[in-house]
Amino acid sequence: MLNIELKVNGMKFNVDVTPYDTLAKILREKLGFTDVKNGCENGECGSCTVLVDGKAVVSCLMLAVKAEGKEITTARGLAKDGKLHILQEKFIAHDAIQCGYCTPGMLMSAKALLDTNPNPSEEEIRIGISGNICRCTGYQQIVEAIAAAATENK
Repeated sequence: MLNIELKVNGMKFNVDVTPYDTLAKILREKLGFTDVKNGCENGECGSCTVLVDGKAVVSCLMLAVKAEGKEITTARGLAKDGKLHILQEKFIAHDAIQCGYCTPGMLMSAKALLDTNPNPSEEEIRIGISGNICRCTGYQQIVEAIAAAATENK
């Protein structure tokens, strides 16, 4: 076992991990960040997407030890001072949430997109979330929510 320090949503955690534990497993099972979903464990569904130093990462493919010293943000960390992030608000307003399983990862991919491209086209939004699978919404409401967040965030 190794003891590492992880900084998640602005909080520091010391946690014991094995060299082969994934970041997704540690965030969810040891630290209680249940907003990090564990879908495919192959990096294909995007439900475990978090931001690591501001970049969208499928956490089921990242070893926890590689995240030490980096800033990790989960969907829970988007809200500040009891106020939802604009993306969270727009996902609700545009009915972009159905079963909710993909939502945290989708939000994190959208956040990474808007951080690098604050005015994306519909095509750029679709490309930005292409690593996230949603089986419920058909994506249109999600794309509309992200576009609305971009428009309002100007």
